[in-house]
Amino acid sequence: MLHWIQYIKGYVTIKVWGYSTERLLNLCGNHDILVWGIKDHGDYHTMNISVQGFFALKPLLKKTGTRAAVLQRYGLPFFVSRMYRRKIFVIGLMACMVFWILTSGYIWNIQIEGNFALTEDVLLDYLASQGVHTAMKKSKLKIEDLERSLREDYDLITWTSVQLNGTTLLVHIKENEMPEYDQTGQTQAGEGMDLIAARSGTVSYIITRSGVPQVSLGDTVEKGDILVSGAVPVYNEDATVRRYQFVESDADIILRYGEDIRVEKNTAYEEKRYTGAQENIYVLGTGDREWSLRIRKIPYQSYDSSEEKKQVKLLDHLYLPISYGHKTVREYEIIEQKHTEEEMKTLMQEEWDKIISTLEEKGVQIAGKNVTIKKNDTKWVLIAHMQLEESAVELVPTSTEPVEEQIGEEETAQ
Repeated sequence: MLHWIQYIKGYVTIKVWGYSTERLLNLCGNHDILVWGIKDHGDYHTMNISVQGFFALKPLLKKTGTRAAVLQRYGLPFFVSRMYRRKIFVIGLMACMVFWILTSGYIWNIQIEGNFALTEDVLLDYLASQGVHTAMKKSKLKIEDLERSLREDYDLITWTSVQLNGTTLLVHIKENEMPEYDQTGQTQAGEGMDLIAARSGTVSYIITRSGVPQVSLGDTVEKGDILVSGAVPVYNEDATVRRYQFVESDADIILRYGEDIRVEKNTAYEEKRYTGAQENIYVLGTGDREWSLRIRKIPYQSYDSSEEKKQVKLLDHLYLPISYGHKTVREYEIIEQKHTEEEMKTLMQEEWDKIISTLEEKGVQIAGKNVTIKKNDTKWVLIAHMQLEESAVELVPTSTEPVEEQIGEEETAQ
C-alpha cells in the first residue's frame, strides 16, 4: 500500500555526496523527511526521496556541505508530465480505450464444442437463422431461449450450455449417443402401405412376407406400378370381398433393367505450370471487408493466391473485430499438353472404376455388361451397355379403398 502512495505522489532517486552525508541523514529524520533505499557506494550514497521531501532538502544540503543530484524520476506526476508533451500518443491511447470499451459489448467470435454428428457449419447456419452471429450486441442475446431452441429443433442434442466469455460466445452441446430415427413406413393403425416400383424394369426376384403380390417373376413393370398391395382381402363364402385387412407390405424384390453409359475424355489438356514468381501482400480486415496494403496492381496475368489471417485477440477470450495476415500470390502459365496412350488407358480405367464404385454404393448389382472403347487422335470414348439389378421399390400409402362389411340376414318363411 505504501508503494502505491509513493507512486501516486511521485518520488526520485538521488545521489548524495560531500562533507557529511551521515549528518544529512540525521537531519532528515529530525525534519520528518522520509528517505529509503539507502545504498553506500563509497564516495557517494544513493537513496529514494519523495518530490516534496526533495524540495525540503535544499537548506539541509547547504547546512551540511553536501550536494545532491537526481538520477531517476518515478511516479504518476512524471508520467503525466511526459504524456502531456506527447499529445498525439495520449489521444491515440484514449481512442484505443474508448474503442476497446465499445467493442467489448459485441460478440466477435463463436466457438462450438461437443458436436460430432452435427457439423460446425450446420450449427453456425442455425445460429445465424436465430439472429446469433458475430458483430451482434451482447445485450440482444437471450441465452436461455437459445439453449431451449437448440434442444427443441435438434433431437440429436440432449444438453446445451451457452456462455459469454469476453467477446467470445461459447456453445457447448452434448449429442445423443444412440439417436432415434423415424422408421420408413411407420403407419397408424388401420392404414396400409403398398410397395411400388421406383423405376421401370423386369422382376428378376420376388419373395413376399407381408401383403398381396401383384406381379410375378419375369413380369415387366413401369415406374409407379404396385408390386405388393398392403390391402389383404377377406372373402365371403361366395368369393366376394367382405373387407380388407390393411398391412404394411414387406417383400424382397429385385428389378433388372438396362442402362447405357458413355464417357468421353479428350487427349489434349491444359496444365498449370508455376513460373516461380510470387509476391506477399499484407492484408487488414474488419468483419467481411478486407484491404490489401498494396498500392500498385498485381503484375501477373494468371495467378493463384493463398491467405493466412488471424483475428486480433487481447486476452484469452477477448477478440476484436480486426484481422490481419498476408496473402501469397503465385504466377502460373497454361501449357497445352497431350496425354500418352498409357495415360489415356489409366484415365479411362479410373472413370470405369468410379462408375462401378458409384453403383456399388447405391446397392446396384451388375448382371451383365458389354464395354467398348473408341479412340482417335483427339478423344477416347467409353461406351458400356449394362444389365443392372437393384431393389428399386418404395413404400406408399395403399390406394385400395376400404369396403364396408356386409352382414347377411336370414329370411324365414312364416
